[in-house]
Amino acid sequence: MPKPERPRGAVIAGTGRALPERVLSNADLEKMVETSDEWIVTRTGIRERRMVAAGEDNSDLATEAARQAIAAAGITPDDIDHIFIATVTPDRILPSMSCTVQQKLGASHAAALDINAACSGFLYGLQIAQALVTTGASDTVLVIGSETLTRIVDFEDRNTCVLFGDGAGAAVIRPCDAGVGVLAVKLGADGGQGDMLTVPGGGSQKPATHETVAAREHFIKMRGNELFKFAVRAMESISRDALAEAGREAAELTALIPHQANQRIIDATAERLGIAKEKVFMNIDRYGNTSAASIPILLDEVVRDGRVKTGDLLELVAFGGGVTWGAAVTTWDPQAAWPIEAREARTSIAAVKTGAPA
Repeated sequence: MPKPERPRGAVIAGTGRALPERVLSNADLEKMVETSDEWIVTRTGIRERRMVAAGEDNSDLATEAARQAIAAAGITPDDIDHIFIATVTPDRILPSMSCTVQQKLGASHAAALDINAACSGFLYGLQIAQALVTTGASDTVLVIGSETLTRIVDFEDRNTCVLFGDGAGAAVIRPCDAGVGVLAVKLGADGGQGDMLTVPGGGSQKPATHETVAAREHFIKMRGNELFKFAVRAMESISRDALAEAGREAAELTALIPHQANQRIIDATAERLGIAKEKVFMNIDRYGNTSAASIPILLDEVVRDGRVKTGDLLELVAFGGGVTWGAAVTTWDPQAAWPIEAREARTSIAAVKTGAPA
């Protein structure tokens, strides 16, 4: 792909989301574990979440969200150069879920890569997409956050099983004129705090055995109080860093679109940033914590509901296991995306298989 002849920005050209049909309410959880609707709502803001059905895969959700984003962006799967999927719950360890989704979409020219940055994963993917598009290394990037967390929660642990839900969100990133679209993405990580949120078993360190299964080591373990305090500090700090890099102020924001982990974390972060409540968007009451999927799900929801309009200044911010955190500042202007242009033939899957020209 030739280098760009004029300065390029990167813009979110289309979004999509997919949620399982099954609703798991707080009343349902009351029958499964010692908890109550009042206890859950008071501490988290969650009233219900979505749960995949038997035979419904994470890649199914990711593919549906991607199809919606592709349609909204006015492109075809054949236009996609790169697919990045942020997830901690891939269908399998190998092959990557991004390759599975590439096949399901028929995106025969796309390279594919999974990203494991937990709840911050979508923003990690967004920064990679921004870099590829602005340098001309890619013209069209599909970034997906998709999770089936109910498959790895311990429904005997009331402190964690009430928090998580399933879902997928997607965004198409395209080139635009410099100065609009994604203005800044800032990321952070601290591996020294990794044990605050972890799944001990299932990797090469602790492969599945009778002992690891009996010890319930294949489920999420979390030190919630410590994570809460760290999350608020990190989200405030990275939000300010992203705004500074973009040359903007918090007062200029039209909307804050935060990771939906806990309503009290969101409220505390917004208060520290001085952002009015009416500018802070949430859907945690209906979907719970969907990890890497929460920001793109919420973004697509508010866009399609008309709560975000062309020219609005948005900040996306997240904190997750790893630990990781990140923030992005972007103007909402999907129409700023440059039109798809005819390009030289690229190597397709069929050409590789047959040895024929693309």
